[in-house]
Amino acid sequence: MMLKEALSAADCVATQLAHDGEQYAELGRKLRSTSFSTALTIARGSSDHACAYAAYLIMARLGRVVASLPMSLVTLNKSPLITRDTLAISISQSGQSPDVVEPIRYFRDGGATTIALVNDIDSPLAQAAEYAMPLRAGKEQSVAATKSFITSLVASARLVAAWQNDPELLAGLEALPESLRAATTEDWTPAIEVLAPARNIMVVGRGISFPVALEASLKFKETSALQAEAFSGAEIKHGPMALIEEGYPLVIFATRGPTQASLLALATEMRGRGARVLLAAPADVAERDLTLPIAATPDLDPIVAIQAFYVMAAKLSAARGMDPDQPRHLSKVTKTN
Repeated sequence: MMLKEALSAADCVATQLAHDGEQYAELGRKLRSTSFSTALTIARGSSDHACAYAAYLIMARLGRVVASLPMSLVTLNKSPLITRDTLAISISQSGQSPDVVEPIRYFRDGGATTIALVNDIDSPLAQAAEYAMPLRAGKEQSVAATKSFITSLVASARLVAAWQNDPELLAGLEALPESLRAATTEDWTPAIEVLAPARNIMVVGRGISFPVALEASLKFKETSALQAEAFSGAEIKHGPMALIEEGYPLVIFATRGPTQASLLALATEMRGRGARVLLAAPADVAERDLTLPIAATPDLDPIVAIQAFYVMAAKLSAARGMDPDQPRHLSKVTKTN
């Protein structure tokens, strides 16, 4: 089921892109005409990784500093947070978890601009937010989120494109379904050969590729019971370097953009230290181990990168004798306070 749903992502994205254009345009006009002193994201799990992507795009393209809200400040501490001139963005598949819904309601009641990118448009989260934008991923039955994560990334990019009113990014989004279909055909068998017997792994990204590393790390744990940690390429030479030993596996996502050169250099250095590097990079990088698909613009590359990863992750789970559709101790909807 995980693989089937991952493979359906391109069709889900095409459906999303065919709808809600005027709503995004209206939201873009609202954001351009409103001053924000604070911008926050509110999410858990895979949705939080999607928020990290949204935050990076907002900061890189619009110059607004975005922080991830520790939800317990609202749900448990009952902290008197200032909501004036605040933008709060939440992403969720189910829209059910109280610790996501309550902060959005709190900020909206305090006069903030609140946006929910949510798959279940009838959910409590959608009802709590001022603007609720449907992901249109359809019902997702696999515990491991795939198509809903990809549509979350697309909705995030649509939000930024509408806010910035950027024709290039808007055009790039329209080409995504075709790019996603191409991404499903990439052969990542070398990763399965290395990781099927592995006990632990580092997953590395930097800048706009770091959210992909976070999501890949979660999926390794969730579907293959593989102890995985995600790090920024800029952090490896601090404490994490002590973990590197002969044969230690590293997956490095070197998508296009300003951070790519440093990640390629890191891959070379880690190989020199004995690590078993799986460098995922576009086809023009000769030293790659895994070919990363590319989108119409580099800012959309993480979306097609995670599509290629998901196909491999589902196959890796089976190679490790596990069922990706029935992860241990997990259920589809997690409700925390």
